[in-house]
Amino acid sequence: MRIKLLTEGYKKDELLYIAFKNGEVTDDLFFSEETIEIEEAPDFPIYMGKGSEIQKKADFLAAFQAIANAYVNLDRDIHFNERFWHSLLITHKRDYIIGKYPQVLESYREFCNIVIKDFDWENYIYKCILAVEYIEDATELTFSKEQHYELIVDNLDIFNYIIKYSIFRNGEFLVKILTVIHNLGIGELLKGKITNRPDLGKDERYGRRVIFELNKSYPVLMSPLLDIKSLQEEFIKALGNYFDVSGIESQNKVIL
Repeated sequence: MRIKLLTEGYKKDELLYIAFKNGEVTDDLFFSEETIEIEEAPDFPIYMGKGSEIQKKADFLAAFQAIANAYVNLDRDIHFNERFWHSLLITHKRDYIIGKYPQVLESYREFCNIVIKDFDWENYIYKCILAVEYIEDATELTFSKEQHYELIVDNLDIFNYIIKYSIFRNGEFLVKILTVIHNLGIGELLKGKITNRPDLGKDERYGRRVIFELNKSYPVLMSPLLDIKSLQEEFIKALGNYFDVSGIESQNKVIL
């Protein structure tokens, strides 16, 4: 399959949206001379910003599977190429996108938010590619790959903050953090809002603050290099700045 890449500056061209909306993105005006060849490009959910938690989880897991099967083994220069993804979506995925996300036809803003969103840690395709890379490339996993994917979705807020900070953006650290959360059985707690600290802001959550504390202590504390036992101790210590951790005990799950 040949993907013709959009020209530079396409994200500021509202004419592209009008052409997409009308099914007329065929004009060479929108495309460069660059192309990328791939073997297959199966559909998968690209936006999980709305819907029930059950639907979001199902969509994430479906995206992980499709990316693991067909996309993650492409060169990193391709699967982390913003223009590649936006070009693929606009030229080959219009029907799928309109069927699953009809709101893209309602406004240019929705189109930008779902189809040509900046390719960074807030982009759902970017999140999914990182997750799949981390799990598929891991040399040691405490649980099955499927369980790790579920742990990522169940702890998405933590995952988002891990990939937000560049020092933590590696698969080994993610796997260790997921193992710690599972060991301690505190996934739901970490999603909870901190209600007794107005100095922190309106929507601060325990998990976010733990990652914040670990980031703040770097490089004095090299969190990504700690073994799971040591990381678990530091995790509890960081959580203790915001929550009474005296009652938190390990569930005696396997620790690497």
